[in-house]
Amino acid sequence: MLWPEIIRRAAKVGTDRELVGMYPRRADLPRAVFREAIERANSRMWFGGYTSYFLWLEIPDAATTLAAKANAGADLRFLLGDPDSPVTAERDRLEATPLTLATRIAMTRAEISKVDATVPVRLSDRHIAMSVWVFDDEAIVATHIGSGLGQDSVTLHLRRAQDGGVFDRYVEHFESLWADSRPADPQN
Repeated sequence: MLWPEIIRRAAKVGTDRELVGMYPRRADLPRAVFREAIERANSRMWFGGYTSYFLWLEIPDAATTLAAKANAGADLRFLLGDPDSPVTAERDRLEATPLTLATRIAMTRAEISKVDATVPVRLSDRHIAMSVWVFDDEAIVATHIGSGLGQDSVTLHLRRAQDGGVFDRYVEHFESLWADSRPADPQN
């Protein structure tokens, strides 16, 4: 009541202050957002998409960029869907697309193998309905709805601004999924 609306918008007070952008579909997220978040990241790059397949299509020379970041000390991780899970099979049935989840997961793993650095890859089916990608203090979160593909997911772009905020909650979610997942390569 005391501040005019224009001041409230400019000051970004309230619970949404970690929200950089919200998009009705991941496909509506400007392509540069992922590329720039990866470029800015120095300490952490966690990819928690069920397939993260689109990254290899949209990020030019992704393997080289990720290798340089990892070799410079960034914590690079990939949490992918479990291609052998009944949850994955059910999602494939719902999506009804020829390029199955298991195929997209395999393609991402093939691309990860081109990264000239050690890249931990873990598998889980617990994140079938939500992807979380973390780049230092930025995150992109896609919430899957209905039977649409990942590109149809409501997507948030977040930037950490406070302890215990929305950003931190999604990081905790990723960490929980990571802890409960299994290594993609049982020897690692």
